[in-house]
Amino acid sequence: MKNLFALLLVFSALQLNAFEREPLWPKGKMPDSQPRQIAAMTDEIRTPGFKADEHRAPFLEWFETPDASVRNGACMILISGGAYNGTVDVGLIDKWHKELTAAGVQCVNLVYRTPRPEGIPYWQTAWEDGQRAVRMVRSEAARRGFDPERIGVVGMSAGSHLSLLLATSSLTPAYARIDKLDDTPCHINFAIVNAPAYVTTDADEAGIPAAREGYGADVKLSSVFKFDGKTCPMSLHHGGADPYSPNGSTLVYRQLRRMGIPAELHLYPNKPHGAYGFERGIEFLRQMGFLGALEPEVPLMSRFPEECPGVTRIREEVWPEGKMPDAREKQCQPYLEWFIPAERKTRAIQIIFSGGSYQGTDENGFEVAPARRYLNAMGVTVVTMKYRTPRPEGLAKHTTAWEDLQRTIRIVRSEAAARGLDPDRIGIMGSSAGGHLALLGVTSSRHRAYLPIDEIDKVSCKVQWGIGIYPAYGLTDGLDGRNAHGGNEDTDFLAPEFTFDPDTAPMLFIHGDADSIASMLSVKSWEKMRAMGIQSELHTLALRTHCFQREASPGTGSYTWLDRIGEYLQPFIAEK
Repeated sequence: MKNLFALLLVFSALQLNAFEREPLWPKGKMPDSQPRQIAAMTDEIRTPGFKADEHRAPFLEWFETPDASVRNGACMILISGGAYNGTVDVGLIDKWHKELTAAGVQCVNLVYRTPRPEGIPYWQTAWEDGQRAVRMVRSEAARRGFDPERIGVVGMSAGSHLSLLLATSSLTPAYARIDKLDDTPCHINFAIVNAPAYVTTDADEAGIPAAREGYGADVKLSSVFKFDGKTCPMSLHHGGADPYSPNGSTLVYRQLRRMGIPAELHLYPNKPHGAYGFERGIEFLRQMGFLGALEPEVPLMSRFPEECPGVTRIREEVWPEGKMPDAREKQCQPYLEWFIPAERKTRAIQIIFSGGSYQGTDENGFEVAPARRYLNAMGVTVVTMKYRTPRPEGLAKHTTAWEDLQRTIRIVRSEAAARGLDPDRIGIMGSSAGGHLALLGVTSSRHRAYLPIDEIDKVSCKVQWGIGIYPAYGLTDGLDGRNAHGGNEDTDFLAPEFTFDPDTAPMLFIHGDADSIASMLSVKSWEKMRAMGIQSELHTLALRTHCFQREASPGTGSYTWLDRIGEYLQPFIAEK
């Protein structure tokens, strides 16, 4: 009876995974064959009666064809991680397969050889299996009904290391030709890369967690990745607390930018090793057109046309009459406005201000009003600020705006308790020049912008979080406009006004990858904060330029960007 039960378990497991399997190599032709290696997912290895000798050959596992109503001609190769010592991500493979199939993508699981081979690089046999797999998938495109130039990979950890090898190095043969199939190109067309391991030189030689966390003057991007002429667009996802350093993902992103290849980078604060934000990967595929034609773009203001019912609106001047520092006759009068929701669900406060090149602001435009209305609907109190513009004569462009910001934070903090709000839960948010100002407010609150004029100026202007939407003017190759090098070079430093003092707060950055005011300001700020032990969040958006959100297609990151803000704020606004 016991043996019968074991047989039933085996049969059940096989039924659950009854997809079409296809061996990668002809018998006796597998390169670098080693008798200790097997090819099987963890769940199969744990099945009663598993026999290793029957699972020596790597294979493709083809999943069901997507429904004709959603099929879009794309195919995704799914690659598990497991430190190259196993293929363990059974749950992720299942998740990716279900979500991608529902989105119209043909899925196929690559089960490569593990554990690590002896006497050759730890990734070598997996890379051989990977290149052969891509050739096989491409050769079957017509028969299986997808486009041979719409083949992607999605991986996790070691599987993402292999994904990067396939994405960046297809022109380097992993093995010698064995048959006609090897005349088929093995490049891929897009990649979703989750928590790639062994990417920096303090990790790649031995295949270990990054020994120096991906930092150091001599820590570089691994030379294993060739970044050849067939390197494809990518969406990179990484946790900020991952011992397989997220700096590996920022370095890959930087290299893709140098090559002019569209890419996204999604970094999640305080997250350990793991796969996060797969929905961002789906948005990337949609934005790039791999899921079919984009829907028409929708103006952001049309989606948030009205104030929330019952909002209390209160206007205040920023400075007492005759006390405004560095007053300039040609500048506008600064003020702030409170927007207090009828149903307040948190005591936290969000300050929001617009961009405008420090030449003008619009507190009711697309950079402020939709976010204000979105947060008011969440029950969050919002304060908007009109800072002085145009640029002050004889001073740095941001000087008077910075004075106005520090004063506004102090006013908000000094009045918070009387309004039933928390003076120690204040965040700031700005776009473009306003993003520059937000970064300045977050990193430099101990740096006095003006001499005190009254008791309010004894109040701290420290904030607890910041949100930078395509911040401008923050790298030395673009201090007053477009970034000459795209901000991509090591010689493009953060601007000197950002002191990154001990009160520096965490930030959320959202930036268009194709913005001429480079997304690398957001990335390099994120890197600097991580080096200080400050966990921030970052999202870049492929193909999107400055003001990415003004009009956007549904189902893309430029359309859902406000949800990133809502999600990011949860730890800060939650009531205990």
